[in-house]
Amino acid sequence: MKISNETKIGILAAFAITLLILGFNFLKGKSLFGKSHTLYAKYTDVQGLANSNPVMINGLQVGTVYSITPDKSMKQILVNMTLTKDVDIPKNSVAVINSDLLGQKSVIIHLGDATEFIAKKDTIATIPSTGIFNEVLSKVNPVFLEVKKAIGSIDSVLGNFNRILDPTAKNNIGATLDNLNKTTANLINASASLTILLNTQTGALAKTLDNLNSFTGNLATNNEKINSMVSNLDKTAGNLSKLDLDKTLSTLNATIADLKTTIGKLNSNSGTAGLLLNDTKLYNNLTATANKLNLLIDDLRTNPKRYVNISVFGKKNKSNGLTVPLPDTVNAPYLKQN
Repeated sequence: MKISNETKIGILAAFAITLLILGFNFLKGKSLFGKSHTLYAKYTDVQGLANSNPVMINGLQVGTVYSITPDKSMKQILVNMTLTKDVDIPKNSVAVINSDLLGQKSVIIHLGDATEFIAKKDTIATIPSTGIFNEVLSKVNPVFLEVKKAIGSIDSVLGNFNRILDPTAKNNIGATLDNLNKTTANLINASASLTILLNTQTGALAKTLDNLNSFTGNLATNNEKINSMVSNLDKTAGNLSKLDLDKTLSTLNATIADLKTTIGKLNSNSGTAGLLLNDTKLYNNLTATANKLNLLIDDLRTNPKRYVNISVFGKKNKSNGLTVPLPDTVNAPYLKQN
């Protein structure tokens, strides 16, 4: 069977799409043939975490980050992790975003001591990362660390206050009020358009209702015709159901069986018709008769005096007759009987 070019192109396209999907999932950390399961974590700050970053437990990579999905308010970011190793994670474990000296991000899971484990597709608890500098500072002098946090909070408050008083922010507030005025004007125009639409005489809605009333009026006028059509359909369905379809099929099957029997007899050597079609004796007899008739005609043409004597004083030809037809008998040559 010859495969068309369109079919070949379709098979090649389906194979390419499948290969693309498998390759995309492989690059994102999905296991193609091994077992893997999903684990979720929620953060307020992912600190530059990206897809395909490793997920570590006790220094061993057990999976990768599959996707990072923030909500609309950006207050919570959902991290989807694919674990390629079958590990039991206690329920009181926590996931922390870590950054090494080269800036490489990863998710480190600190195992707890609970006896129950986190189920697949469940959410693990998280704590914010302190960073490398804060960890070193907390070990050197905890007081300096607390002072640094307080200074950071004060700096954040002052930054927010400065952004409020910034000229750019003022311009943004003015642009927002301008947009609000434009929105109000658009609402007024929309209200006027809606009033025109709902006008009982010239509105499009009124014309639509008039058309609908006209349509329902036509249906009410032709109600009798519709009822008559439904009644005729019921009668037709009733007549069809009354037909003895099984009896008709039985008669047809009997006729087909008789026809098969007749054809079988014609193909066999039993019966007159079968003998006429299958027995070669009739053909040989007809061939012999034709040979003899050709011989008789040739002899009559060659020696006519042996059969008819038209001379008053002549003698009858007493020579021997032909035993083989003449060679000029082209259309009916002599056939030797087997």
